[in-house]
Amino acid sequence: CFGKITLLFGLWLPCCLTQTTTPNPATVTPKPSPSSQSQTERLKVRLAGYPRKHNEGRIELFYKGEWGTICDDDFSISNANVLCRQLGFVSATGWTHSAKYGKGQGKIWLDNVLCNGGEKSIEFCKSRGWGNSDCTHDEDAGVVCKDERIPGFVDSNIIDVDESKIEEVRLRPVVAMAKKKLPITEGVVEVKYKDGWAQICDLGWTIKNTRVVCGMLGFPHERKVNKNFYKLYLERQKNYFHVHSVACTGMEVHLAACPLEFSKPNATSSCEGGMAAVVSCMPGPQFMQNSGLKKKLKNSFQSFSNVRLKGGARLGEGRVEVLKDNEWGTMCDDRWNLLSASVVCRELGYGSAKEALTGARMGQGMGPIYMNEVKCLGHEKSIWNCPFKNITSEDCQHTEDAAVRCNVPYMGLENSIRITGGRTRYEGRVEVLSTDSNGTQSWGLICGENWSTTEAMVACRQLGLGYANQGLQETWYWDSSNVTEMVMSGVKCTGNEMALSHCQHHKTVSCQRAAAKFAAGVICSETASDLVLNAPLVQQTVYIEDRPLHMLYCAAEEDCLSKSAAKANWPYGHRRLLRFSSQIHNIGRADFKPKAGRHSWVWHACHGHYHSMDVFTHYDLLNANGTKVAEGHKASFCLEDTDCQEGVSKRYECANFGDQGITVGCWDLYRHDIDCQWLDITDVKPGNYIMQVVINPNHEVAESDFTNNAMKCNCKYDGHRIWLHNCHIGDAFSEEAERRFEKYPGQLNNQVY
Repeated sequence: CFGKITLLFGLWLPCCLTQTTTPNPATVTPKPSPSSQSQTERLKVRLAGYPRKHNEGRIELFYKGEWGTICDDDFSISNANVLCRQLGFVSATGWTHSAKYGKGQGKIWLDNVLCNGGEKSIEFCKSRGWGNSDCTHDEDAGVVCKDERIPGFVDSNIIDVDESKIEEVRLRPVVAMAKKKLPITEGVVEVKYKDGWAQICDLGWTIKNTRVVCGMLGFPHERKVNKNFYKLYLERQKNYFHVHSVACTGMEVHLAACPLEFSKPNATSSCEGGMAAVVSCMPGPQFMQNSGLKKKLKNSFQSFSNVRLKGGARLGEGRVEVLKDNEWGTMCDDRWNLLSASVVCRELGYGSAKEALTGARMGQGMGPIYMNEVKCLGHEKSIWNCPFKNITSEDCQHTEDAAVRCNVPYMGLENSIRITGGRTRYEGRVEVLSTDSNGTQSWGLICGENWSTTEAMVACRQLGLGYANQGLQETWYWDSSNVTEMVMSGVKCTGNEMALSHCQHHKTVSCQRAAAKFAAGVICSETASDLVLNAPLVQQTVYIEDRPLHMLYCAAEEDCLSKSAAKANWPYGHRRLLRFSSQIHNIGRADFKPKAGRHSWVWHACHGHYHSMDVFTHYDLLNANGTKVAEGHKASFCLEDTDCQEGVSKRYECANFGDQGITVGCWDLYRHDIDCQWLDITDVKPGNYIMQVVINPNHEVAESDFTNNAMKCNCKYDGHRIWLHNCHIGDAFSEEAERRFEKYPGQLNNQVY
């Protein structure tokens, strides 16, 4: 198994969906007119329409100086694959008909298009010919592309097909031990050529070239290599030198971006005076085999790192956040490019950047925005060493948060897991590869007991299928495999692991319900929601109310008061309530929707609403030891869009048994004056406390990031008044600031509410 990077291979799906309009029997392949569009000029393609995301839309082609559409007759996933690659995406995940993204204007350039999926451009597919169509714009076709760019792809409309481009690079190890261990960090550099692999002549090879190769393969640093050892080995090998000269500056993110000299078609493929290029790379701490060095490097990386990635499903991707004055904030995407993104990737122990993403493609941050117009040269050790502009709130919004996808080493982890029986490739019963005492490998099941969304997150990451939508403890409805033996049980993950084998689990399988129907399963998704509480609003709206018991019958029925309320002399007396407003934002990339279908929502007659979740938030008051001195919980009164960012429409409202949820870019506001929006502190003694609010505490609904679900405040209560200070999201502070927060003794001069 070779360490490699696969760059331009889309996912070919069978052509299974077609329109029913009868095609013209005279199917031809369109040829550009010589007078209007030269044979060497590439066809321009773009996505248009509304509403749509950046990777989907109505297909429009530029021909004879005019933009036009494609009719959906006979349209298929093969056509969509060709078009998505022309647009710079690796493949298509679907296509649309009947003008889903709105009706286009002008010409309908192509009709009855029939691609086999391998064409370099839609113009090479069979069709009725340019401008020959019996359709209206009600039949305009659209595509949904996989949200992953072809590395090095620049123009969003035109794909540059160059036969001499290097698309795939690998290291071929020659040391026996190195062949068995992943990642492969040292070996002969080989480039994909025709149906095989070819070498690079090392005449004039420099450490800068090595840096580029290592970056492509997911390694942050290069090492010197013992050429004499390899010379003896390579003299006995037959080599084919496809590339004779490489002259990188060291800042490129791909070998194809360096000046290259290829061997002439009929020339001899020798490398006189040289040998095949060999490189050695230094992996980041996460990928090291030496556990002692790994721990040492990991600690040094973490303690000095002022940058992190948030919200990504896969290793080495996410929204870029930087640390300043002990608080994390985001970066604006103006001038954000692969050079700057690569500095972030290498700083975090990955290779160079595969993609520099703009427009909050990995979700929006909530805190401050620290940097704009970052202009790295590519050699900087940290993003903070690059020139940048400090910004004001007028310059940037969180809709412009920069993100990155980094090259990461090939670990082969996806080869030891699979899912079976699902309706799509994103769902199924989990099977893992296990090795018995004789060294025989076989597939087995995972015990479903205590299997949760957290474990499913790791499984989906290992499978390369994005985020976890759900973790399932029973999978009798996915019983299509002949694998029946449980080989793993007691799996408990933190959610950050690269593979299930890295999680805690029983040494010996122990499963009470060992039948295959009780094996663990997952449903994965390319997108997920991400809920975050507006911490400053909690601090601004907090106050104490002594509320008469005769006004709290409904709240008691909803179990929103502390246990001692049951012993009170109803309806006389009162309860002391700590009240505040909660504004809960969805900053993710998918709507937050309750897991339970509306048929199982519970009607609460007292308040006149349906509960779609058993517990939506926990409210707790903790003492210095972390013990709860007061607690409350709130089932979702009803999840709805109270308000949204500019340009985003509300989709959920509770009235008339409406759909419940929170749209991306919207928020749900629970005002301080509604029932149960409080902590019952009647029995709490004066003192210093920590107030904590946790959203979606049981991880009932999947999110891209659970580390920002908790909000904490320092709280001082003197028996009559309350002060809240330092309210912040759980992951908003540096580790040092978080330690100071935990020791905070209360603040006497804070504003009184």
